[in-house]
Amino acid sequence: RNVGARFIERDVRDVTGAELSALYPKGHLRLLAGCAPCRPFSPWRHGYDTEQHSEWKLLQEFTRLVNEIEPDLVTMENVPDLQSTAIFKRFVRALKRAGYDVDHRSVYCPRFGIPQHRRRLVLLASKVGPVKVPEGRYDADNYRTVRDAIGNLPPVAAGEADPRDRLHKARAVTPIMLKRLQASRPGGTWRDWPKGLRAKCHVKKSGASFQDVYSRMMWDDPSPTITTLAHSFGSGRFGHPDQDRALTLREAAILQSFPRRYRFVEPRQDVGITPIARLIGNAVPPRLGRYIGLALARAAASSS
Repeated sequence: RNVGARFIERDVRDVTGAELSALYPKGHLRLLAGCAPCRPFSPWRHGYDTEQHSEWKLLQEFTRLVNEIEPDLVTMENVPDLQSTAIFKRFVRALKRAGYDVDHRSVYCPRFGIPQHRRRLVLLASKVGPVKVPEGRYDADNYRTVRDAIGNLPPVAAGEADPRDRLHKARAVTPIMLKRLQASRPGGTWRDWPKGLRAKCHVKKSGASFQDVYSRMMWDDPSPTITTLAHSFGSGRFGHPDQDRALTLREAAILQSFPRRYRFVEPRQDVGITPIARLIGNAVPPRLGRYIGLALARAAASSS
């Protein structure tokens, strides 16, 4: 839960560097962290023209704020495909011209103890000392798995919630979706189903098909990338390994490396599945954020 965080709920194009600079405590190092929406740069952008998409310009706004604030440290996280775009290369050049030491690379989240097959681009920039994107300390022999993360949670049926944890709540499924779940195996695809259960919309006229939908996760592997639709069986490989439902909000949050009892709503506030799933799926995994913070702290310490 964000305790004491201050939010400026406005279009970033209307936020000035002077306004943000006034929020930094005097005499402290200044860090600016940002993440432009990843949809224009995602491999699942479904026909977006990256150069023309309105969200593409938000990275330019981040560049503007860096130039206006001149923070000591800068960090940004996004999808790996951003690295190959012209706007990202311009952003890196602008940082270097401004005197920052810059490092960026694609990182694999299981290397950081995060139980999901997620890759993200991490950029660090520093004016106070050399900076290096962390590499993580886990390897394939000790990656955390779905079982490690959520294997001890109590069972929950589709459409129900654990009375002791309102976030351990699963989306209801239709009768046809229940049959599809029951016909699915961990790591499989919809091709495992009887033909009568297959959805015509997932096979194109060309013969191409959508393989990354309608599957159960595997207990002894990291999960697939947790998205804003991880609560929906038809939106990815989000079926529970042995229960006939998709992930609960709590399971998605734990796989994203949120603390097990993290609060997304106040005690009497309604638990809306869609808005909370969006918060979880859009988040930088907190465990990755900790590694990023430690790397920035090392850069700051090297200057003192």
